[in-house]
Amino acid sequence: MDLHSHSTHSDGQHDVATVARLMHEAGVKTWALTDHDTTDGWIEARHEAGKNGLRFVPGVEITCEPSLEPNAAHMAQQGRERASSSWHLLALFPDHDPNERDLRMEVFKAWLAPKQDGRGPRMRAMCERLTELGMPVDVDAVMKRATGSVGRPHLAEEMVHLGYVASKSEAFETWIGDGLPGFVAHKKPSIPEAVQAVHDAGGLTSLAHPLYYGVPTDVLLDTLVEQHVDGVEAVHRSHDDAYRHALMEGAKQRGLGVTVGSDFHGLDYQPRPGHMPVPKNRLLKPLQAE
Repeated sequence: MDLHSHSTHSDGQHDVATVARLMHEAGVKTWALTDHDTTDGWIEARHEAGKNGLRFVPGVEITCEPSLEPNAAHMAQQGRERASSSWHLLALFPDHDPNERDLRMEVFKAWLAPKQDGRGPRMRAMCERLTELGMPVDVDAVMKRATGSVGRPHLAEEMVHLGYVASKSEAFETWIGDGLPGFVAHKKPSIPEAVQAVHDAGGLTSLAHPLYYGVPTDVLLDTLVEQHVDGVEAVHRSHDDAYRHALMEGAKQRGLGVTVGSDFHGLDYQPRPGHMPVPKNRLLKPLQAE
């Protein structure tokens, strides 16, 4: 099972067909495509999942405002220097067929669309900021690198192409990562606002990669309960065994479900998707059956 992956519709390296094939080759049985702030790949993913014998779960990774400030002592304990400037909420719709018209889903997509559209002005502002820093970047060239929702990885690719940095990781670590000179924030929904929009459309929510937010586990999980989030991505490639265990036990105590995801962005970033085992009875209930 892999409930967190990306394609070229946002910041993934591969097209939808390739992601589906790689999931199948990795032994995944249930797969969610969760591109950032867009549903553009769902119909294609449903088709490719069928070709590869996968159960497809439509999903989105929604960029939200942080619900809590990072805790410096906790971050130091985990060896992290910076926390993400946004919290990411996985929206999963296991009962939705992208090929069928659903009024609730149309309302959700209308709510989501401005969040995606807001990425364009933000990207233009980041290109302007980099130009001021002596690294001119044509925003149109960056936009052409995205087939769907444009994001910082597309900007990093253009910076590599222009010779300003040697790698995408250098672009993030030196210039466009959260809080760095080329970074520009954009308006995002709150977690409760996003949860309400997903629930109104019949979906489930899970907080993605909680390690990135610099918040002690108990405090974070209590906040998820208060904000009516359904679960937490306890099993993620960034989590070591101790952190996974703490999240799973804490979620169980609070009646939260868990999700599992490789956060697959492409073979240049990690060797393969999938391979993220978790006991089925700990998953959010609609995801337990394969």
